[in-house]
Amino acid sequence: MRILITGGAGFLGQRLAAALLQRGELSLDDKTASPVSSIVLSDLQEPPRWHAGLKDNPLVQFGTGDIADGHYVQSLFKDKVHLVFHLASIVSSHGEQDFDLALRVNLDGTRHVFDNARSQNNNTRMVFTSSLAAFGGDHMPSTINDHTKQTATTTYGTTKTIGELLINDYSRKGFLDGRTARLPTVIIRPGKPNKAASSFVSGLFREPLNGEDCVVPVDPAMPMAVLGYRSIVDGIIRLAELPASSLGSERALGLPALNVTVQDLMNAVANAGHGRALGKHIIKYDDNIARIVGSWPQAIDGSRALSLGLPVENQLEDIVEYYIADYLTN
Repeated sequence: MRILITGGAGFLGQRLAAALLQRGELSLDDKTASPVSSIVLSDLQEPPRWHAGLKDNPLVQFGTGDIADGHYVQSLFKDKVHLVFHLASIVSSHGEQDFDLALRVNLDGTRHVFDNARSQNNNTRMVFTSSLAAFGGDHMPSTINDHTKQTATTTYGTTKTIGELLINDYSRKGFLDGRTARLPTVIIRPGKPNKAASSFVSGLFREPLNGEDCVVPVDPAMPMAVLGYRSIVDGIIRLAELPASSLGSERALGLPALNVTVQDLMNAVANAGHGRALGKHIIKYDDNIARIVGSWPQAIDGSRALSLGLPVENQLEDIVEYYIADYLTN
C-alpha cells in the first residue's frame, strides 16, 4: 500500500507517518490487511527536525513543493497512490492575515489533491482533515455535533467547510472514497508556536513544563474542546480504515474531545508536572485571538465518533504525562 501525506513535514504529519510504519499494515473496510510499502511525505520544505525513525527509513520518501502548484501535485501521483491523508493547510490566524494565500492553498491545493486522486480511477481512499472552526455564527449552539449547521466565521473555517462538502460530493460521484476528520484543538504540540489562533493552548503546557513563563491571551473561563495528539493520530487512522457504509452520506466525522476551560488546561500542568519548576501563566489579553477562538464551538458531542471506535483520553493529565514521556524525558 502506497500512502501520501500532504503537510508531511508538520507535527501531525510526521507522527502519523511514524504510527503507520509502526503498525506496518492497514485493513481498509475490515478486509485483509495490506502492508505499508511506502509513505510519501509532501511539504513546502523539509522539517528542521525529523521524528525518530523517519529520515533514513527506506519506506519513506520526501517531496518538496507547493500544494497549490498543480504540476507538483500531479508528480506525487505519478505512481499509484492507494491512500491519501490531506493535512496541508494555511491555518486560522494566518488565513485571516492573508485571504488570497488561504484560498490558494486551502481551496486550489485541495482541488489539485482531490482531482489527481480522482484521475487514478481506482476509488482512492482519502482522509481530509478539517476543523471545529467550520462552525460559528450567531445561532451556533454551545455544543455541536456532526449534524450542526456549519457557519464558519473565519476564512480558514470557510475553506475547511468547502473541503468537507467536496469530500462528500467526490465520494457520492465515485471519484474517490473520502472521509473528513474534523479536529478539535490539538494538544500538546512541541517546538515553537505556529500561526494558528489556538497555538497558545499547547503553549499553556509546553512553556511552563520547560520552566518558561507563558502568556495566556484569553479569559481563563473560556471553554475549549481539545484532544491529545496520540488520540488524533489513532483516530485519523481508524477513520481511514472504516468502511464507507458506516459513514453514510455524511463523510465528515468530528473527532471526540475533552470539553474543558482554559483554567482546566492550566490546572492540568500543575497536577501532572512531576514536581518540575514550572513557569508561570501570565494573563495578557489579545483581542484578535480571543475573537477567533471565541467564535468556535464551546463543546463537542463526539458520540458518533466514539460509537465507531475513535479514541479520546480520560483526562487532561494523561495528555501531559505522555507529552513529558515523548518530548521531555527522552
